[in-house]
Amino acid sequence: MTQERIWDKFLTERDKEVFSASGYGATAGGGEKPALLIINVNYALCGERSEPILDSIEKWRTSCGEEAWKALPHIRKLIDKCHDKNIPIIYTTGSVRDDGWDKGAWHFKSSRGDEDIPSGAPDARDTNRDGNDIMDEIAPAPQDIVIRKHKPSAFYGTPLTAFLNDLGADSLVVTGTTTSGCVRASVLDGFSENLRITIAEEACFDRSQASHAINLCDMHAKYADVVSTQEALDYIDTIDAEYNLPTGAAL
Repeated sequence: MTQERIWDKFLTERDKEVFSASGYGATAGGGEKPALLIINVNYALCGERSEPILDSIEKWRTSCGEEAWKALPHIRKLIDKCHDKNIPIIYTTGSVRDDGWDKGAWHFKSSRGDEDIPSGAPDARDTNRDGNDIMDEIAPAPQDIVIRKHKPSAFYGTPLTAFLNDLGADSLVVTGTTTSGCVRASVLDGFSENLRITIAEEACFDRSQASHAINLCDMHAKYADVVSTQEALDYIDTIDAEYNLPTGAAL
């Protein structure tokens, strides 16, 4: 019996037949020297606590609500496993000037976009933390790498490719948010770099349930292997590689 996937309920019978007939969804397999990529798991995307998404977005307009907090323990497991195996971990988060000058096209598609800069933060927030602060529950260790980015892809306008080359990494295990936005953009750019991509399903999240499922479906069909967190952990356990890891905290 074929394993049921999170996206199955959104597909028509025609869709399923097309994927099967065209050969999409084959298992690519992971690389020999992966790095763990954790995309934008910060307060702006998670909120300050686990609560229904509509409550959370009153304070943090981009919050994914409870879905984010369900993913955090899965991300934590992957972090701990990678630290145990001395596998590199790379975080991304956003970056914006206090005056919002560098937001660029992010201005275009939300009527609440001005809330993304400190001076526009809603009074309802319980903390004055910067939304781009990485969540305490999965905070980087001194040897981990943090990349600040302005656009959806972790690769666009960043040193990520150079860092992967420095590390000798040939593949990625991808986690984070949003599945339909920054995760997808990063996966496609990683695929375009000929990297093998593994996506840990429960360690990714989105504010839209439909977008989450359908984008996982599309990435699994063409660009990556979407696996369970446990399968990702089992894969990481097989890795026996040495990396040129950082030896101390970044400035």
